[in-house]
Amino acid sequence: MPSDTALPADTGKGGGRLPPLPPEQMTEEQKRVAAGIAGGPRGGIRGPFNAMLRSPVVAERFQLLGEYLRFNSSIPPDLNEMAILITAREWSAQYEWYAHHILAMKAGLPPAIAAAIAEGRKPDGMTEDQRIIWEFCTELYRTRTVSDATYAQTKARFGEKGIIDLIAVSGYYVAVGMTLNVAQVPLPPGVEEPLKKLP
Repeated sequence: MPSDTALPADTGKGGGRLPPLPPEQMTEEQKRVAAGIAGGPRGGIRGPFNAMLRSPVVAERFQLLGEYLRFNSSIPPDLNEMAILITAREWSAQYEWYAHHILAMKAGLPPAIAAAIAEGRKPDGMTEDQRIIWEFCTELYRTRTVSDATYAQTKARFGEKGIIDLIAVSGYYVAVGMTLNVAQVPLPPGVEEPLKKLP
């Protein structure tokens, strides 16, 4: 799985409703949690974690779950990032899309697949694995469950562990997208919003 070091460093100057906390304003618990996040595979505090540090227990537990889902999931990296992009599109989470599009490309997801997801349409030319991921995630968001047929094909390919990991990465990144949207985490200077409004 591509590490967050693939992303531009957070300068600590970001705006939004819940901007990065200067170290001198952090509690000891916030400093401990921030050091734990920065010292792990993420290599820094980015995305939702500056906002989440307002509730350090939430930030710590979220990052532990996210670390598994990002770096150790049973779902292959390119497909895991595809699931995250589907989530970002569903929530129109601009920062989430921006960050994970970079990671998806590094993981080997074809640009045309990501472009179709961004446009809210089913990608053409998917592999069988990509089709399964797209159908499972899209159906889960649109119907709030999956059909027996979708469940069966996903289980046959990825197993029961894969089903749980796929549900978990989807749900986790819904919460990340919510945090990013509510906190109004800004894109880096000069970066245009990657997701257009859908009809």
